[in-house]
Amino acid sequence: MHGTVKWFDSEKGFGFIIPDAGGAEVFVEYTEVHGDGFRRLVQGQRVEFDVRHTKAGPEAEGVRIEPMRRLWPDPHEL
Repeated sequence: MHGTVKWFDSEKGFGFIIPDAGGAEVFVEYTEVHGDGFRRLVQGQRVEFDVRHTKAGPEAEGVRIEPMRRLWPDPHEL
């Protein structure tokens, strides 16, 4: 599943993702963010993730940050 980070509190280590497919916001905890270094997300960041359904609501697992896309061509590639 793909989505956009709504907000993420680095001090508390959690936040929410808005799924592209719509529906309820998905809770995300820093322990589910895959990657090197400090595990945090930034508002507006694009992510890919799996969802597990809990009594409290949907939770993200295996969160992967999508690579940034270029908005304009590299001048060396023209």
